[in-house]
Amino acid sequence: MADRDLLKAFGKRIRSLRTARGLSQEQLAELTGFHRTYIGMVERGERNISLSNVGVFASAFELSIPELFSFGGER
Repeated sequence: MADRDLLKAFGKRIRSLRTARGLSQEQLAELTGFHRTYIGMVERGERNISLSNVGVFASAFELSIPELFSFGGER
């Protein structure tokens, strides 16, 4: 998987988890401590986030990091 594709797949996973929980970007920003615009950039695959921030997203969705990354089949 190319870097760009990986970023887009991760962003799609974050958006899918957020919307499945009925959260707005603003609400997810409050849960994570990230800015709303950062959430949008991650969801669009525009940001290559740090491992620490991956952990923050996993905690916000009450998932393990491997569970957060279970998007291999999504396109």
